[in-house]
Amino acid sequence: MLLLDDFWIWDSWMADDGELYHLYFLQAPKSLGTPDLRHKKATVGHATSPDLTNWTYHGTVLGPSEAGNWDDLAIWTGSVAKGDDGVWRMYYTAVSQAGDAAGTFDQRVGVVESDDLYTFRRIQDTPCAQVDNRWYRTVDYSDQVTETWRDPQVFRDPDGNGWHMLVCARAKNAEPWDDGVIAHATSQDMINWEVGPPISAPGAGFSQIEVAQVREIDGQAVLAFTCHPQEQHEWRRRKSGRGCTWTLTGPAPLGPWDISTAKPFKAEPDLFAAPLIQGRDGVWYFVGFRNQEPEGIWSFDIIDPVPVTLVGNELVAADGYPTFPSTAPDF
Repeated sequence: MLLLDDFWIWDSWMADDGELYHLYFLQAPKSLGTPDLRHKKATVGHATSPDLTNWTYHGTVLGPSEAGNWDDLAIWTGSVAKGDDGVWRMYYTAVSQAGDAAGTFDQRVGVVESDDLYTFRRIQDTPCAQVDNRWYRTVDYSDQVTETWRDPQVFRDPDGNGWHMLVCARAKNAEPWDDGVIAHATSQDMINWEVGPPISAPGAGFSQIEVAQVREIDGQAVLAFTCHPQEQHEWRRRKSGRGCTWTLTGPAPLGPWDISTAKPFKAEPDLFAAPLIQGRDGVWYFVGFRNQEPEGIWSFDIIDPVPVTLVGNELVAADGYPTFPSTAPDF
């Protein structure tokens, strides 16, 4: 478990250097008084572990840039990938003071670099991938709503043709509570990205496909993502039951992904934004936090790893893992 005295911890992502697991996570100071204020004060914390259970905290590795820049308010969820040049790159979501002043969040995706996973440097003063309104909903400041463009996951093309980025987005002109899609971008150098059409369709009952991550497990492409019940259409909640973390299988890392087939991870119904990582023992684990804030429970810490196995087209907890019941009322 990772629990900090001075910070709340929530969304996380991970890199594995072969010896240590590097966990990056959103953090905000408890001195704010209430976690309701955390999103505008979020920075990225860093901890390492040899076993996914015992963590050493290393402090803050990324925070907002100077006032007036596109990422000057808060840093949100991302991912880390290592390039052929040996450089580690962290892709992150950021929001700006200008967007906040307009009554909305103008979410953007940026990149920073590191040689050792402990210290990161900014390499450009603009986002590396921006929402494209040919396919995705963009901010209309008259709506006073959030532009959904966040949680980039970057991975190498399986056939060696560059890199792919998956982004949480909303489909243009789709119905509310049903418009969540996985946006897709490609790059040859990990720096310059071309945004294309989504690799999933709206209409699956999710308004957010957050922290989407693709893994290959037992030779099968597996997609895991997060969507809190409050961000799901009513018919989806009643059909599938309560769940924050969802999984499904697909034909390939780029799908296309039929999100309508996703199943909730029932062993930990409040598990949220949990990286899916393979342990040294070969077992796959979820490592995340329990989002119990809607029920008034402040559980802002990273729980011990949850072992999972692929059964049919979904991930389930390994035999012997005790189910942690949700604290939320039934629908």
